[in-house]
Amino acid sequence: MGNLSRRSVLKTSIGVAAAGTLGRPYVANAAATTATAWFTQGFVPEEDAALQQVVASYEKQSGNKIDLSIVPFAPLAQKIVSALTSGDVPDVMSHDVADALIIPQNAWNDKLIELNDIAAQYQSEYLPTVDLAAQYYNNVTKKRSYYLAPHKTACIPFHVWGDLVEAAGYKMSDVPKTWTAFWDWFKPMQAILRKKGHRGFYSMGLQITSTGPADGNNMFYGQVLARGGANFMTKDGKAHFDDPQVKEAVIKSIEFTTSAYKDGYCPAGVLSWNDADDNNAFHAKTILMDFDGTISTEVAMFHDKENYNACVTLPLPTSDNGQPTPAQVGAGGCFMAKGCKNETVGKDFIKYISQPKVAGAYLKAGLGRWLPCMPSIVKADPWWFADPHRKPYVTEGLLMPSVPFYYVFNPGIAVANAQQIWGQMQANVIRNGVKPQDAAEQGFQQISKILDDYKIVQS
Repeated sequence: MGNLSRRSVLKTSIGVAAAGTLGRPYVANAAATTATAWFTQGFVPEEDAALQQVVASYEKQSGNKIDLSIVPFAPLAQKIVSALTSGDVPDVMSHDVADALIIPQNAWNDKLIELNDIAAQYQSEYLPTVDLAAQYYNNVTKKRSYYLAPHKTACIPFHVWGDLVEAAGYKMSDVPKTWTAFWDWFKPMQAILRKKGHRGFYSMGLQITSTGPADGNNMFYGQVLARGGANFMTKDGKAHFDDPQVKEAVIKSIEFTTSAYKDGYCPAGVLSWNDADDNNAFHAKTILMDFDGTISTEVAMFHDKENYNACVTLPLPTSDNGQPTPAQVGAGGCFMAKGCKNETVGKDFIKYISQPKVAGAYLKAGLGRWLPCMPSIVKADPWWFADPHRKPYVTEGLLMPSVPFYYVFNPGIAVANAQQIWGQMQANVIRNGVKPQDAAEQGFQQISKILDDYKIVQS
């Protein structure tokens, strides 16, 4: 995730002259009117400039106006929650973790506008996982609908300091191909590099945290998936905590992460890290490797070519039994709340930004931190494979097996994630000596209790 202390709010209404057009996408011939839109501030300036270009092109072709607010990550989340609570909502919203923190429960409570008329037309073009990830369950209508019109996606790759691996006497070409061996391979480098003067240095940036919002949960689910626990929850919204394979995957994941912590392979502070702290530790070269969503880690160094080139992006190793480890892939894009003042122009703008030509150019101008949600876009453009960081990122996210995040299947998982149950569970093992088996059972019980309030009757 990005740094929560990023630049201050940028609010602007983009004029016609700011940029050229992006192809000839659909634009309604409506009378000139204004819609408000809130978007997350980019991790690098290029992302904001790319969004401004999209808005300017839309305004020029449609005659409509977009009153655009670009707001930092954490304040925007608070702003959206407050708006949905009060009912005073903008016309268009987009937040980088809306799919996890905002949409599941608000779709459940029938507070959002269906976007089937926009998203359904691209269903055959979306990565199937993204298509699943854009559809949420409404407990009033008792059906799933598109409450998110996706124009981007992401996965969780590994980020490694290749120069430090070599300084420790190892070669990146020798990195193991299976999950546990991959993580363990970095452990002995810690002592070697400390002896070479890297004080306060650690092998891993394991986010064993209960602070949130996302990285700790994502790290733990990644461990579970790599150990064969993909059946943790199925798309019917039902959990399978009695599945022996799921239980074993969760227990082994707890054992691995807590042992790595106890053995001193990650900083003591990881227990309270937020989503920016692992990025900061990596950039400070106090951790050797990190498992973190998007390539924001690399893109932040894009203009620092020495460090950009010293860093290595790696896709997921296979599971320990040699089977592909499914990547967690989410859907990013725009959503709308009931009660907005200009649904017509808001939807028109979402139609514009959702189109393949527009979305592809937009994400490319943003340096590829986010992936297109349509594989055809990257397959048609060699640019996505021309960079040593983008290539493995695209491969993992769009060309290898993937699964949606579990909160798409049931909003109870979003509640469980917000309560940071897995982080608390791991902390219990570390601080209170709870056995991993008992911690897993406690976690299952807590999540099951939450899921009792979220019964999916149609899927």
